[in-house]
Amino acid sequence: MFEASYIQVAKNGTLRSRISEAIAKMESCSLCPRNCKINRNKDKLGICKTGKLAMISSYHPHFGEESPLVGIGGSGTIFFTHCNLLCNFCQNFDISHLGVGEKVSDEQLAGMMIQLQNKGCHNINFVTPSHVIPQILSALSIAIDQGLNIPLVYNTGGYDSIESLKLLKDIVDIYMPDLKLLCMQSARKCGIPLDYPEIVKNAILEMHRQVGDLKINNQGIALRGLLVRHLVLPNDLNNGEESMKFLAGEVSNKTYVNVMTQYHPCFMAMGVSGLDRPITNNEFQKTLKAAHRNGIKRG
Repeated sequence: MFEASYIQVAKNGTLRSRISEAIAKMESCSLCPRNCKINRNKDKLGICKTGKLAMISSYHPHFGEESPLVGIGGSGTIFFTHCNLLCNFCQNFDISHLGVGEKVSDEQLAGMMIQLQNKGCHNINFVTPSHVIPQILSALSIAIDQGLNIPLVYNTGGYDSIESLKLLKDIVDIYMPDLKLLCMQSARKCGIPLDYPEIVKNAILEMHRQVGDLKINNQGIALRGLLVRHLVLPNDLNNGEESMKFLAGEVSNKTYVNVMTQYHPCFMAMGVSGLDRPITNNEFQKTLKAAHRNGIKRG
């Protein structure tokens, strides 16, 4: 019978120490590679525009995620407001850039997890969680006492620090990072930090060290492991060949990869040459062939 890994971490007291460490990191915030060094515990705001309390834009069973997450009951998504990456083409810009959402207490966040579990969701899917790890851990402790016992999904843009990811070891069951791109020129075009290529590679390697390749049960439901999203961008700004070579050669050729086709220009991308059009079928096929050529077969 499945038991989420965080149950034992809570029983042996490790979760309490992780919560304390995470909250301490907010004193001079170093939770993500932005290293804003402001005191979020006193509601000072850095790039993520999030202070002491997390903000939520919505939470609900989601049936549009990857099939191993959705199953019959859906993936229990909790969409956090704001973001530490801030891509100029973000399709959820109202949430990530404009800040649509409401502040919630740890108790309220825990209640959302329990509601989603009670609705039959197969997992709790934290969307854009990099800047709210302390709040997630604190709420998790409350939710465990209320009976939470389904996998946790860390659904991230990939701009995560190794130190913060280590706080999640044996707590997060499924890591689902984006691998957006792997060169500074693409990062500059997409309006994201120029160190993103290095950061995301190291983050994905750490995630895989923690949870390994994606494990799926007999009902087709993911229980633990790594699932990578790779959004095809116009003009190969997603660096498809390099991305697949990295995943197959440095992570695992058994990596479960979703090559995504839904890019369309929105928000600031509509004014950026090279990002101001949808992708073509040829661009999608090029990335798909790169995945197959490098031995990526799952996804």
